[in-house]
Amino acid sequence: MTAMLPLAHAQSSNSAPTSTLTSSSASGRQTLPDTISQRVVACTACHGKEGRASSDGFYPRIAGKPEGYLFNQLTNFRDGRRQYPLMTYLLDHLSDAYLHEIANYFSEQHPPYPAPQPSDATPAVLERGRNLVMNGDSSKKVPACIACHGQALTGVAPAVPGLIGLPRDYINSQFGAWRNGVRKAKAPDCMAQITQKLTLEDINAASSWLAAQTVPEGAVPAPATTVKLPLACGSVTE
Repeated sequence: MTAMLPLAHAQSSNSAPTSTLTSSSASGRQTLPDTISQRVVACTACHGKEGRASSDGFYPRIAGKPEGYLFNQLTNFRDGRRQYPLMTYLLDHLSDAYLHEIANYFSEQHPPYPAPQPSDATPAVLERGRNLVMNGDSSKKVPACIACHGQALTGVAPAVPGLIGLPRDYINSQFGAWRNGVRKAKAPDCMAQITQKLTLEDINAASSWLAAQTVPEGAVPAPATTVKLPLACGSVTE
C-alpha cells in the first residue's frame, strides 16, 4: 500500500499512463485504477478516508486544508523541517510537482467534521483559551489566533490552516514540537516565536477551547486577503 506514492512520483496524472497498478491477493491479481485517489492510499491509511482524520487524535485532518499549507507541510517533512520518520520515508524522493498534486487533491476533499470531543476543562480554562484565541495577550505580545487563521478559524487561502476540527491532543503535540524545536517552518517561523511566549497553561487553555468548538457546516478556508499579518511568517505566500 505504501509503495503507491513513489510509483505515482514516476507517473504523475499529468502524463496519462498506459499501464495499470496491480496487487497480489489470495485469489489472483487485482487491477487497480491509476488515479490520484488510489495513489494516496498511503496517506489515508493514517489520515482517514478522504483525509478526514483518524479517531485516535494523533493524525490530523488534512481534508479541505488550503493547498498551499498542505504543500508547505509536505516539503517541510521531506526537507527535514518537520520530523516524523514515516512521513519522511514516504516523501523523501518526491518532486515538488507531485507534492502539489497530493496537496491539491486533499484540499478539494470536504467530508463532514465529527462532533467535538467531550472536554473536561474548567470554565475558567475555557474562557482563558477563548480570550487567547479571539483577542491574544498584549502583555506577552501574542496576537489573536483569528488575526492569522481567519475570523471563523477555518484557515485562509492559500497557506494558513484552520484550527477548529482538530483534537486537543494533536494541537498540544504541535505546540510541544514547536517549543522543543522539532517542528520548524520557513524563516521567519512565526508559530515558533509565538509558542515560546506561551506558558503550558496558555497552550492547554487554547487547545481545550479550540477542540471544543463545533465546525460550521460547509466550513472552508477564507479567501486570500491582503490584510497585513501581525508578524512575518515565512510559510505564508505574500
